[in-house]
Amino acid sequence: MPTSDDQLLTDLARRNWWIWGALVLLSLLWRSRPVTLGVAGGGLVAIGGFCWLHRSLAGLLNPSGGRTRRGFQFSSVIRLMALAAALFLLLVPGRAHPVGLAVGVSVVVINLVWTALTRLFKDRTLDG
Repeated sequence: MPTSDDQLLTDLARRNWWIWGALVLLSLLWRSRPVTLGVAGGGLVAIGGFCWLHRSLAGLLNPSGGRTRRGFQFSSVIRLMALAAALFLLLVPGRAHPVGLAVGVSVVVINLVWTALTRLFKDRTLDG
């Protein structure tokens, strides 16, 4: 039977999409296309970067994966350049609102803080 630690990455990935959807729906209240574009695009960039990082780390840490440290470093540089290009395209020609973009990019951070706090308080209630 899988423990909660075994399901952590699956839960994080699923919750990223729920948070992203909630933020996009909230951004519709502003009735501003640039704000909604910023939240939606920023969230997709953040989730894409998170998934890419997860795959890279899984390949590096898997003994039979065959990934080298140099390959991981190269993949990290390519990932950062791709994320920077995506953000540039959202801001300049896409005209996404910078505040909306910052909120969208925060999807993964919100998820990680939420997960840490819920696990902290769940552990405290179990201990005492």
